[in-house]
Amino acid sequence: MGDLAIWLRVGGKINESLNYVGGDYEMLLLKKDVTYSGLRKMIAKLLNVDESVRKMELNFETGVPFKPLYGVTDDRTLELYMHHARQESTKYFLLVTVGEESVRHGKVSEKAKTEEQNLSDSYIPGLDSINEVPNVGTSSNVAEDHGFPELFANSYVNEMPMEMPSPGRSLFVSPTPIPSFVDVVRNASEGNEQGTAAEDVRTTPVEPYQNVPPIPISVVEANVEGSGCGDQTCVEEGIYGEGGILGDIEEHRIFRSKKELMTCVSITAMTEKFQYKVFKSKPSFVVVRCIHTSCSWRVRAKKLVESEYWMVTKYEKNHTCPTDFKPVRRRQATSWVVGECVKRKLINPGRVYRPRDVMDDMKRKFGVDISYSVAWRGRECAYDNMRLGTPEQSYKLLPGYLHMLMDTNPGSVVNLEVSNGNRFQYLFIAFAASIHGFSYCRPVISIDATHLKGKYRGVLFTAVCHDANQQIFPLAFGVGDSENDASWSWFLHRVKSVFGSNPALVIVSDRHRSINNAVQEVFPQVFHGICMYHLLNNLKTKFRNKTKELEQHYIRTAKTYNLQDFHVLFYTLSSAVPGVKEYLEAVGLHRWTRSHAPSRRYNIMTTNISESLNAVLVKVRELPITALVNEIRLLCQKWFHERRTKAAGCTTMMSKDVEMKLEGRKDRAQAMGVICADQYTFDVVDGDRNYCVDMALWTCTCRKFQLDQLPCDHVLAVVRKTPYEAYDLCSLYYTREFWHETYRGVINPIPHISSWTTPQQISEFELQPPDVRTVAGRRRKRRLPSMGEELPTPKCSRCKERGHNRATCQNPIALHPTDEAGCSGSNLPTHQPIHPSDQHSTPQL
Repeated sequence: MGDLAIWLRVGGKINESLNYVGGDYEMLLLKKDVTYSGLRKMIAKLLNVDESVRKMELNFETGVPFKPLYGVTDDRTLELYMHHARQESTKYFLLVTVGEESVRHGKVSEKAKTEEQNLSDSYIPGLDSINEVPNVGTSSNVAEDHGFPELFANSYVNEMPMEMPSPGRSLFVSPTPIPSFVDVVRNASEGNEQGTAAEDVRTTPVEPYQNVPPIPISVVEANVEGSGCGDQTCVEEGIYGEGGILGDIEEHRIFRSKKELMTCVSITAMTEKFQYKVFKSKPSFVVVRCIHTSCSWRVRAKKLVESEYWMVTKYEKNHTCPTDFKPVRRRQATSWVVGECVKRKLINPGRVYRPRDVMDDMKRKFGVDISYSVAWRGRECAYDNMRLGTPEQSYKLLPGYLHMLMDTNPGSVVNLEVSNGNRFQYLFIAFAASIHGFSYCRPVISIDATHLKGKYRGVLFTAVCHDANQQIFPLAFGVGDSENDASWSWFLHRVKSVFGSNPALVIVSDRHRSINNAVQEVFPQVFHGICMYHLLNNLKTKFRNKTKELEQHYIRTAKTYNLQDFHVLFYTLSSAVPGVKEYLEAVGLHRWTRSHAPSRRYNIMTTNISESLNAVLVKVRELPITALVNEIRLLCQKWFHERRTKAAGCTTMMSKDVEMKLEGRKDRAQAMGVICADQYTFDVVDGDRNYCVDMALWTCTCRKFQLDQLPCDHVLAVVRKTPYEAYDLCSLYYTREFWHETYRGVINPIPHISSWTTPQQISEFELQPPDVRTVAGRRRKRRLPSMGEELPTPKCSRCKERGHNRATCQNPIALHPTDEAGCSGSNLPTHQPIHPSDQHSTPQL
């Protein structure tokens, strides 16, 4: 639970019926760890009461007839009151009785008493959003819910030093190959470990990050209901403040900050077509008036004591300025106000929202003309707000975010490496759900890296594999400076420490030299295959005049299972393209062919799953570091939930994709002849070729059965004639049980930043961006094509021609298009175009 805003009733009395009558209203912000003595000191300071002279009593109304008042006398009763106040703060007022004299506000006017008496039974706009905290719970509760009691104290405290590591050290280092919970800050080279009390780490609250924008709306949805926005258009058009809908100005409404208050005033001015000026502005209050001297419109707000919240104390909403008074320009349409108005449109990272679109939206919604530069700066402000701040703020927020990620997802592994000056160097993330699910996937890992497009550049490392349903299963993510030997070695060392290494493991990648060096260093006993598609692009570049022959023969040669078939196809390829034989043999036949591979690659001959994941994250890679990690977590969270639901609804023995593949092979097997040699050996006639199937050894001379661990056409032909079951011949990696178990783990959400609780060492650590030189001008967003890669040309949806799109199409379109045969495709007669001179002539009947 986070901080709690409560209402006080002070200066009144408790009558004979045990009802609190009269008095004034105040508001107080309580920290979640507030004590009873601390609360009394805060109230005494607020009311300017000397407790040594006046006696102060605290009560609250219970709403039950047998005990209408309940006294707040100690920490236990205070905790009980805060529990009730979190349910409905406007119902459970804290009643303060101070001696016989009035409090420091003095006498209250009858009008004020009447308004405040009505206020006690009314709704307070904005108060719900203050008290509402995501129900995630403390890290100890999360650990217990996932079956890890006392997990934090056992694994965190033993490794946590009292000071942050010196330059060049690691944060959140993984101490074990596959730990159940990793959340340590350790000196990587010296290994000095200093313990701290578990109670201090778990119970000592740390102030949340200040001046940092909230989690994007895609993570924490805005509280639309009860936000004070009564018009449905307000919800649809996107007039929003920090974390929710701004709505209208009302007396006694609470704002989270002065900036949010002034944003709401500016949007109100633009909506009602007037201008305002700040009459007075102090750290504790602000007064805003209409720009016309004779107008009575004004807003007065004050800052609540010991908090960052602001409350509107007076609001005159009627204008008395002349109707013909028209301001020359709308000076309230500043860049940050424009950003607040349009930021909801940028929730989706993949949306294209140009400054021209910002100008059109501001004109349509508010009738305000803004310049291109204001629109561009406003869009950048909206980007910073929705992307967890500027790139520099995002790096400072990263340690706290990673701590909360591990706190809410016990068992996840996070490594953060820093260099000199506490500058970011490397990041590694593997979710606990991915660590658990990899045991039920085929041991073939595809690794790749793609460039980030943010201010500080860098690359995103990925490690993925296939699940039972042939879908992408994310294993680990990393961020580094570039694709070099050091960064790839660092990433693969973390992959090995988390997922282990065994002789059956296969790594597939492109032919990047740093990947090859890192795999030989980290996985010397593991087979490293290369993507046959990337190799094909290299061949196209080297043998430019033989592109057609390469595509025709190379893919069949690489995919064939049988060694005899490979020799025939490889000879055909060598004859069609002179010189390609020596080139491919230098690369290594075992690295790009399925038939020569020393370990089982199954059907994974390319890095398409890695490239597909990069395509999904193409817009996400433009985000700052913390927003990037958060969007990756959201994507994995969504995938795990959808696929877990899909696997739970599967009613077949195998996954859906494998079932479809088996059905197709069964249809082809019906045309094959089977000749039995003995109980286990069979001869299968497939057209003009014979294949030998040994059911005792689970082999077929086509080798598809052995390499894919899935019955081939010939084995299914034998199954059709014998008592064998096809499902018994399939690997467990394809079964429904393994599919469901792969996604058994849950990737939990992360609460709002206001409810984060981080150790003091992490909250005080300021992570700096990497030391890179930012290039002037627009950053490149489109990647450079690989060698031999042919980029597809766009196709116009208007004229159906290639080379341009619909927005730039200038080709004329026929009024009555016909097909290629010259007819309209129906029995109706075709209409001839009408000559302009005949438009007004009398039609012939």
